[in-house]
Amino acid sequence: MNSLFEDLKTGLQEAIDYEKGNGQAKSRILMIDPVRKYTNEEIKRIRNKSGMTQSVFANYLGVSKKTVEAWELGRTHPTGPAYRLINILDQGKETELSFITINK
Repeated sequence: MNSLFEDLKTGLQEAIDYEKGNGQAKSRILMIDPVRKYTNEEIKRIRNKSGMTQSVFANYLGVSKKTVEAWELGRTHPTGPAYRLINILDQGKETELSFITINK
């Protein structure tokens, strides 16, 4: 907790100094790629490539198995957050997510 307090204190002091004209503001520019949308065939291909059943895929995405079935049949489509997670799987970067554990 002490480290958090020190970080907050430092940040507040930097803001005060900047407001008084005694320092530079730090900035960071992030470029966010547009959400890539996948077809029902692509979703099924990505799930199969990942070696996941519909149930495991649904659990990974935080949706029901029925929802995955509907996506793969083309009856409905994922929303933005689900498309982002599907994109992470498609790129093979799922192990970078904190909620994924690889057991060997």
